[in-house]
Amino acid sequence: MGRHGNEVKLSVAASSVRQWYGSMVLGRLPVPAGALTLFDAEGDPACRLVREALTELDIDLRVVPVPAGGERHRATLVALGGSGATVPLLEDRAAGVVVSGKDAILQHLFVTYRPDEPRIPLRYKLGELSSKLATRIRKDRGVSATPGRPAEQDLELYSFESSPFSRLVRERLTELELAYQLHNLGKEQRADIGPAGKTLTFGKPYAPVPGGKREKLLARGGQIKVPYLVDPNTGTSLYESRDILAYLDRTYAL
Repeated sequence: MGRHGNEVKLSVAASSVRQWYGSMVLGRLPVPAGALTLFDAEGDPACRLVREALTELDIDLRVVPVPAGGERHRATLVALGGSGATVPLLEDRAAGVVVSGKDAILQHLFVTYRPDEPRIPLRYKLGELSSKLATRIRKDRGVSATPGRPAEQDLELYSFESSPFSRLVRERLTELELAYQLHNLGKEQRADIGPAGKTLTFGKPYAPVPGGKREKLLARGGQIKVPYLVDPNTGTSLYESRDILAYLDRTYAL
């Protein structure tokens, strides 16, 4: 199977432990473009629950990785949240607030941007044990920093939280402390369920939701699959987690 295949297998197990939450779009929130920044560490159990909600609420935002031992973005985190600030921390420039901690962030998202349904689902409140297990399964990948070069401009990543292949890329972006613009590409309809090219169309031709994010990705990249990485620093665009990981190591790792 090889090393990459084994990593994918463990990532599938991590998603299964979390019952594949962070897959389907449950509703869209009227979040102003560019308003939200999440200070995050991919392998952190509390951060995972916040990111599941962000996928299900179809929110795009800037992700700033602050892994253990990393210093590149820590001063910004401390400036916003104080000397004891930790991830997850959300900056909402539209609302003019900084919110720290999983529960407070979830409360803010639902109350501020979904006032008709402000109640936080129990799967976010009661999911910490299984989220910790998912981190153990992934052997604490995406938790600690590794030596790397900074990027002048943010990268862009099309992903959704439970995607096993996308998780591998997000882990490496965290370890290399590379900030990125996250395009959450949760499944918008029943026909999106399943791996690329094998979705539940029941014999009908597949078509993305008109005007949806998947249709926009098709127009931009030529395929509807994740992960899809765009690096404006080098003019590089890539599908396939194996190729993206090799590119990140070749370009940014020391």
